[in-house]
Amino acid sequence: MAALAFAAQSGVGAATTGAATTSDAATTTSPATTTPAQPAATAAGRPNIVFVLTDDMSSNLLQYMPEVRKLQSQGTSFSDYVVSNSLCCPSRSSLFTGLYPHNTGVLGNEGPNGGFDAFHNNGLERDTFATALQAKGYRTAMMGKYLNGYDPKDTVDGQQPYVPPGWSQWDVVGNGYKEYNYKLAHNHTIEPHGNKDKDYLTDILSKKGQSFIKKSAAANKPFMLEVALFTPHGPSKPARRDKHDFPGLKAPQGPAFDKLPTNAPPWLARQDKLTEHEKNTIDKKFRKRAQSLQAVDRMLGKLRQTLKRAHAADDTYVVFSSDNGFHLGEYQLKAGKQTAFDTDVRVPLVIAGPHVAAGRTSHAQVSNIDFAPTFQKIGGAAVSSRVDGHSMLPLLDGGSDAGWRTANLIEHQHAKKSPGDPDNHGGESISPPNYHAMRTNSHTYVEYDSGAKEYYNLRSDPDQLHNIAGRLSRARLAKLHDALTRLENCRGDGCWSAGHP
Repeated sequence: MAALAFAAQSGVGAATTGAATTSDAATTTSPATTTPAQPAATAAGRPNIVFVLTDDMSSNLLQYMPEVRKLQSQGTSFSDYVVSNSLCCPSRSSLFTGLYPHNTGVLGNEGPNGGFDAFHNNGLERDTFATALQAKGYRTAMMGKYLNGYDPKDTVDGQQPYVPPGWSQWDVVGNGYKEYNYKLAHNHTIEPHGNKDKDYLTDILSKKGQSFIKKSAAANKPFMLEVALFTPHGPSKPARRDKHDFPGLKAPQGPAFDKLPTNAPPWLARQDKLTEHEKNTIDKKFRKRAQSLQAVDRMLGKLRQTLKRAHAADDTYVVFSSDNGFHLGEYQLKAGKQTAFDTDVRVPLVIAGPHVAAGRTSHAQVSNIDFAPTFQKIGGAAVSSRVDGHSMLPLLDGGSDAGWRTANLIEHQHAKKSPGDPDNHGGESISPPNYHAMRTNSHTYVEYDSGAKEYYNLRSDPDQLHNIAGRLSRARLAKLHDALTRLENCRGDGCWSAGHP
């Protein structure tokens, strides 16, 4: 079935017992009586955008999300969508701005070159897809997780809670990983939430998102809504109604599970085989990750139902993705990300909307730097030559992928252990040494600051189990190094040409 093309390529199959059904996703909200007869976007001449962003979602979880699979059948999936940095804050910074991490200066989750502080201090909030769309008359809403280090209780630029420029509505939580007992910044006020079922964060964001859609449509205004979840990031807290789903579910054990690549780089070669206890822990984590995504899947269904009832569905791009991927037992690594392996950098991306080809899979090398220019093009805003990314609109109508970039850049800066960093707090996750990598549809090439190299032939070795960098000729390595160097130093329009090595 064409709708499952991307799922099949990601090694996933049909949903198993316990997954939310289509009827589960039906909204219980009645349509607003003020809904206009014509879609809001048609009246304004510009489509709407609803962007659902998960946190740490690996592609092997798609099979447990029937609403996302339905979106696949009605839109285009990208089999080679690669993030520029497999870490929350650098990835989201690229997403907002269309810039690679070396141009945002946001290289980690905290510290002088990381987190909300770096994004804010570098002036990046003044030029995002939100500011561009708002300037074009869009109502814009940011809901859920913004950037690591943002806290509604902090005073920033004289505001408490602080609301960055570009957002008409702001419903953001600083630390919502536990899904209960959090403080939500609703514009410039703080809403405390407790431990009751009704406080489950994903459900609260679902209701707020539905309300924003209805109000925007009733106002006859084009709108852009981003709902950024904290799930399935650890501790992967499911809603109480979902915590018994998928009994006995175990993590997939593909060819790379508990196996080192040949000629592994030194940091990876030091990893031991997984113990039975660690494998059992991995199974429990995977099951909780699938459970926690059930509320996200229902939310996607309810948002789409709300679009239909507001007569805005035909003029709205619905985008589903994740900030990065996740490994769970692959390459003898326990729970984590931050590597250049496909488990961490190649993540789901599905787009449905006006004139988007249904049930199609694109193999174009798209990246998170492409979101901002895509959203700006949708809204009729100019895209600056300083933006590193490229609009994905030409890829969405069923046309050829030919002419698109053939290489994506991946960047990583080693992070020291810190109790305040949810991804480097001294637990199972490992932050590799500094590296730059280039991924094409045929290979992944990695250079570490130490001089170590990796090269995986994705055509003959899709599971990335044989590092053959040491078998390449000097001339071949020199060409790879030159191509990677052009990418890691590129800026603006130059990144498009650098992406065609």
